[in-house]
Amino acid sequence: MNCKKLSLLVLLLSAGLMNVAAQKSPQDMNRFIDALMKKMTLEEKIGQLNLPVTGEITTGQAKSSDIAAKIKKGEVGGLFNLKGVDRIMDVQKQAVENSRLGIPLLFGMDVIHGYETMFPIPLALSCTWDMTAIEESARIAAVEASADGINWTFSPMVDISRDPRWGRVSEGSGEDPFLGAMIAEAMVNGYQGKNMQRNDEIMACVKHFALYGASEAGRDYNTVDMSRQRMFNDYMLPYEAAVEAGVGSVMASFNEVDGVPATANKWLMTDVLRGQWGFNGFVVTDYTGISEMIDHGIGNLQEVSARAINAGVDMDMVSEGFVGTLKKSVEEGKVSMETLNTACRRILEAKYKLGLFDNPYKYCDPKRPARDIFTKAHRDAARTIAAESFVLLKNDPVPGRPGVAPEPLLPFKPKGNIAVIGPLADSRANMPGTWSVAAVLDRCPSLIEGLKEMTAGKANILYAKGSNLISDAAYEERATMFGRSLNRDNRTDQELLDEALNVARQSDIVIAALGESSEMSGESSSRTDLNIPDVQQNLLKELMKTGKPVVLVLFTGRPLTLNWEQENVPTILNVWFGGSEAAYAIGDALFGYVNPGGKLTMSFPKNVGQIPLYYAHKNTGRPLAEGKWFEKFRTNYLDVDNEPLYPFGYGLSYTTFSYSDVALSHSSIDMTGELTATVQVTNTGNWPGTEVVQLYIRDLMGSSTRPVKELKGFQKIFLEPGDVKYVYFKIAPEMLKYYNYDLQFVAEPGEFEVMIGTNSRDVKSAKFTLRE
Repeated sequence: MNCKKLSLLVLLLSAGLMNVAAQKSPQDMNRFIDALMKKMTLEEKIGQLNLPVTGEITTGQAKSSDIAAKIKKGEVGGLFNLKGVDRIMDVQKQAVENSRLGIPLLFGMDVIHGYETMFPIPLALSCTWDMTAIEESARIAAVEASADGINWTFSPMVDISRDPRWGRVSEGSGEDPFLGAMIAEAMVNGYQGKNMQRNDEIMACVKHFALYGASEAGRDYNTVDMSRQRMFNDYMLPYEAAVEAGVGSVMASFNEVDGVPATANKWLMTDVLRGQWGFNGFVVTDYTGISEMIDHGIGNLQEVSARAINAGVDMDMVSEGFVGTLKKSVEEGKVSMETLNTACRRILEAKYKLGLFDNPYKYCDPKRPARDIFTKAHRDAARTIAAESFVLLKNDPVPGRPGVAPEPLLPFKPKGNIAVIGPLADSRANMPGTWSVAAVLDRCPSLIEGLKEMTAGKANILYAKGSNLISDAAYEERATMFGRSLNRDNRTDQELLDEALNVARQSDIVIAALGESSEMSGESSSRTDLNIPDVQQNLLKELMKTGKPVVLVLFTGRPLTLNWEQENVPTILNVWFGGSEAAYAIGDALFGYVNPGGKLTMSFPKNVGQIPLYYAHKNTGRPLAEGKWFEKFRTNYLDVDNEPLYPFGYGLSYTTFSYSDVALSHSSIDMTGELTATVQVTNTGNWPGTEVVQLYIRDLMGSSTRPVKELKGFQKIFLEPGDVKYVYFKIAPEMLKYYNYDLQFVAEPGEFEVMIGTNSRDVKSAKFTLRE
């Protein structure tokens, strides 16, 4: 046996760690890490805080890779974005067998919404309002990633955002902190399982702490500035929920908060995260987050590195500020040995909790990839969840044959000629959506391919591209990076359009596959114009002129401005980016094999000038009267009303639901009491379907101003045609708490309004009083 591996084994045995049960004891963990740290040099301790990117390491050549020398010297604590169990095992061997102490490495990856089996983008996942499905997606992602050697994912991203110009809304869960907190918990549980002891459970990393989604102007990496009261009431809850769920790591955000970059913000990283919330994992920077603080203007690399570790950051991703400067800072007294030891201990504790000291090759079973990655069961789950995420934005009845009552276009039976037209119709690479770094892009069927397979022998699928993504070729190049090209067509716009119109005229129904490419949203993909791109919108208008029934299948990673489409197109199905099986899931929805029941988790504005636009806004002293557009000297615009095009919580179904008035069990409660709010929901249509019954509450009389409504509960129910279900919500004072001006978390006596409905706009209400 290699002497380095033998020394690690002796250390493991001396601490009693070969017994898996012993890993559950904090005392055993502390004894083991104490013993290990006594053996470590200053440089080796600093090395544990270093997270470089791997570059390309070919299987069998890890020993000669650029990173190998650093690993051998103990200057690396983990690596990220190395894919493949054989490669990871080779690199882990370098750490375990060729470094002095044989400390195993962490292997992280951006496993955001699936590994090779891709699920819908996170914004779409949130529109399922189904915590079981969301947790299942994370569980499957963990199974697949761990089978390929990954033991750490940089997910979930829980940043609340109310600005769809920001491209990373695609990676989050929308505008609401209550729903975002539930999703954060579900994702952490899915990734980490019960205790990360199994080899298919991996460590999660909640990001980006904090407030990244509130960047000014919706521009990525930009400044964030707000009151602390707003931070805690509107933005912090999902991060806190992830901590309460036991998340193993937290990632610092790029933005500044209160004039200090988050990566150097001691109030965030120590006072709130550890002191207030009791987080006991480790904090990692985002990519080059430390060196970027030089451009923020708060010091050179040594100074910003010292500020980061003194603030409570434990691991440096890519910047190499820690490994390059911390020794000098310790020697000069700018960073204490106690601070360095604490950061090192946190990294070692994470490795211990993952079981890597017990078995450094826990995640390196070469038999697992073929058995556990991209399986039929995983793809079936992805298909089901994708269909559940689709939001039916419009499905108006359209005139049919003479003497036949108008009917909605969806669903329709696959027969005759079906035209599928648009630049998103025949792209495999764009189906998974942004942040699908481990996906095998060519393995995801395009919409055309999926529909042809599903309609074989029943219908004839005709195809035309119709237009390029956008008229500006340079813009299209920026929007189709990372292998997501739409293969720009060099024909003229008119030639592309004429071909599409010819195909449409031969068809019985037209599926217009339009919207964003997958890389028009995501990191560094901010937009100021949220319309469907110019040439696509012209294509849609010309298709409508043919008189053929047109269904807009909308691909997008963010809310778009769809005023013309809402006014003129009879049917709009928002399919987001649905993952590996999106093509089949779209067919399931179009043909009525499933009834889409997704509900929006971000408001869709009428135009960019309304942004930020969100349901939980506050009143002013001059509110606009309900139902009015404009009144002088009121809070409104001259050119557009205050309302979104589609409100938070909105989504139609192939059936319809009616709500009774809200009944309250009590008209008042005290601080120890509770009441029940009840509503009767009836399926008044002809299809079975799901409905998300949403509970909102308004504090009508607070010591600080409160939003006009806040989501406080929801239930997803299934009803057959004609079925009636009573839905009950218990309301207790704990649900009524908020952070007051002094940042005390309190429920205050006064009058409250309860609202229950199908979305945040269409609700029934009742009132009660909270007494002292």
